[in-house]
Amino acid sequence: MDRRELLGSVLIFSSLREKELDLLLQATTIKRLKPKDVLCRKGDPGNQLYGVLSGSLKVTTTGTDGKDVMFGLMGPGEVIGEIAILDGEERSATVTALESTELLTLHRRELTPFLETNPRAAIGLAGVLAARVRQLSDRAEDRQTMPLPGRLAKRLLSLAEQFGERPIVDGPVEIRMPQQDLADLVGTTRESVNKQLRAWEQEGIVELGRSRVVLKQPESLEAVMATYEL
Repeated sequence: MDRRELLGSVLIFSSLREKELDLLLQATTIKRLKPKDVLCRKGDPGNQLYGVLSGSLKVTTTGTDGKDVMFGLMGPGEVIGEIAILDGEERSATVTALESTELLTLHRRELTPFLETNPRAAIGLAGVLAARVRQLSDRAEDRQTMPLPGRLAKRLLSLAEQFGERPIVDGPVEIRMPQQDLADLVGTTRESVNKQLRAWEQEGIVELGRSRVVLKQPESLEAVMATYEL
């Protein structure tokens, strides 16, 4: 995904004319991260908006027990930092690269005056914020009401759609992710996730490898998820 394509695909800027998009693009820069590089930490100044051009990142914070709690994963086409850049407050989470990642960067000092003169972009930003709040609300509800098999099946299917790879054309979908990160995403322990994945492996639903899960029967995971969403 190139810079212009990314900006045009982001809800905040999707209604802009080509001339407006070109003006905004001139204010952007590129930032590159290596695996495990920290893009920002919770409490850092929120001065920049990031768009993911390639790669992936995880968004975490620290729970009351001192352990990391993962909010989610970010991939190509997604935006990071829209809340902090809007209110000028500190970062609300820590963002870390999971692999080599390239980001489009837009500083608050450039974005704020642009929003003031482009109400369509401001309305788009409001839509992004609403979607993010809804996403966090849905995830919190899942953790409170949906048993682990349903949460794990739902998360695996979502990851497969967003980050899955097919080593063989039309073959099973492979997700590359440590089980600890998967456990953080569904709000449980690595041991609990491993136990459930091993049970599914015995049933032929998934295949496990080092930091990867292969979905051999995604329709079975869809059935599990549907059972708990009724």
